[in-house]
Amino acid sequence: MKAVILAAGFGTRLQRDVSSDASGRFGHLIGVPKPLLPVAQCPLISYWIRALRRSGTADGIYVVTNALHHAAFQQWAEEFPDVQVLCDQTRTNEERLGAVACLQLAVRHFHIRDRVMVIGGDTLFREDFSLRAVEQRVCELQAESEDSCLVLSYRCRDQETQKYGILEVEENLRVRCMKEKPQPSETESRRACPCFYVFSSSSLPLLHAFLEEKKDAPIEARDAPGNFVSWLIPRKLVHVLEVSGRFDVGNLPSYLECDRYFREELQEVQSYMV
Repeated sequence: MKAVILAAGFGTRLQRDVSSDASGRFGHLIGVPKPLLPVAQCPLISYWIRALRRSGTADGIYVVTNALHHAAFQQWAEEFPDVQVLCDQTRTNEERLGAVACLQLAVRHFHIRDRVMVIGGDTLFREDFSLRAVEQRVCELQAESEDSCLVLSYRCRDQETQKYGILEVEENLRVRCMKEKPQPSETESRRACPCFYVFSSSSLPLLHAFLEEKKDAPIEARDAPGNFVSWLIPRKLVHVLEVSGRFDVGNLPSYLECDRYFREELQEVQSYMV
C-alpha cells in the first residue's frame, strides 16, 4: 500500500488568524504551511511519517505540496530520505488544483498501481486511531472484494453536521451515501468523515473520470477529496472504520488546542497512531 499526504493547501484561514493577532505571540507561524506547524515536539506531518514507518503499513510515502512551500517541505524531508515530495506548481490559493487533482497528480507521477492511503496533511487523530487496525480492516474488506475502499468516521455534535461531510451507513458499516454539510434535520447520522481514506487500486482510474465530469464546475465542487468520496460511493464498495475523533488544524484556535493536547495529554509518542 502507498501513502499520499495532501499538503498543497495555502492555509488561508490560519494565516489570516495569525497575521491579525495583536499579541505578537504567533509571528513565528507566519508563512508556515499547516503540515509543518510545530505540534509539541515536532512538525505535525512528522507524526504521520513516524507512525507510517513504525507500523510498516506503507511501502511508499509521497507528499504533494505547492510551489510556494516546496522548498520548506524539501528541507523538512531531509530527515526522512524515504519520503518523496512532489510540487503541483501552484503559488496562490486562486491557482490551486484541488486535493483530488493533487492526488491524481501523485498517482500518475509516481506510477501508483497499489491501494492508496490518502492522508490530510493538516489532520491528526485521537489516540485510539491505529494504522495497523486500518491495514487489518482493509485486508478483511479486500478478501471479500478487491473493489472495497475504506473511510473513517467519528461522531460529531448535532450543530456540527453543517461543517462536515456526513456518512449514512448501513448495519454492516457499508456507506450508503455522504451528505455534504447537511442541516441536523436532513440526516439522522452524526458520522463525520475526516480526510483519511484507503482507495482500492481499481478506484484510481476513477479520479480522472471524476475530474473530467467536474472540469467545468467551480473549484469547490472538485477541491475537497470528500467530493470524490461522495461521487465514488455509488460506484464502489465503501466501508467505515470508526474512530473517536480528530484534530483538524484549520484556524488558530484549533491549532492551539492540538498543540496543547500533544504537549499535555498525549500518553505515548512512540506508539501514537501505530
